[in-house]
Amino acid sequence: MRPLVSWMTKSDPAILEVFEEAGLAIPPGVVDYHIVGVSGSTIDRRLPILVEHGLLEKVDEKRGYYEITDRGRAYLAGELEKGDLE
Repeated sequence: MRPLVSWMTKSDPAILEVFEEAGLAIPPGVVDYHIVGVSGSTIDRRLPILVEHGLLEKVDEKRGYYEITDRGRAYLAGELEKGDLE
C-alpha cells in the first residue's frame, strides 16, 4: 500500500507512475500529456516537492527534465512506510 503523508497530494502517485512507466527522463509537458485529471499547473507545482523529498530527480536544469529515483520506485512498490516519507 502507498501511504500519503502530510506533504503529499492525491496527484503525486499518478505523477510518479508516469515517470516510472516512461522509464527515462522526461519534461513536465510529457507528464501533462499522459496524465488524466491533473492539471499542468499542478504538475509544475508538485515536481519540485517530489524532488525535495527524493522521489524524483531533476536531471537537466536547462531543459527541465526529471526522472524517478530508486526511492520513488520503492514508494510506488509500497516499500516505504509513512515514517520514511516524513
